Amino acid sequence: MKDKNMFTPIDEEELDLIESLEKGEWKEIEENEEYKLQAKKYAEATMKKDKRMNIRISERDLKNLKIKAMEEGLPYQTLVSMILHKYVSGKLLEKV
Repeated sequence: MKDKNMFTPIDEEELDLIESLEKGEWKEIEENEEYKLQAKKYAEATMKKDKRMNIRISERDLKNLKIKAMEEGLPYQTLVSMILHKYVSGKLLEKV
């Protein structure tokens, strides 16, 4: 990867995408309303929260979650949902 990039790829897949983009292997498509509507539909389905879950959590952990959420500018329930989504999709990275 070139030094001009200001970040480190998170995994091999991201590195491959960056290299492919830099080689000019991507081509722009014409703006298409059908594609936009389909992408919007997929995004809405992905973000749809239609199930409820109740859990018991320690007061200390809840307090710390609320602090982290405030630092991120998010409601704490949204932060919990994001963490769970990243975990179940295998994208939650542990700090080393």
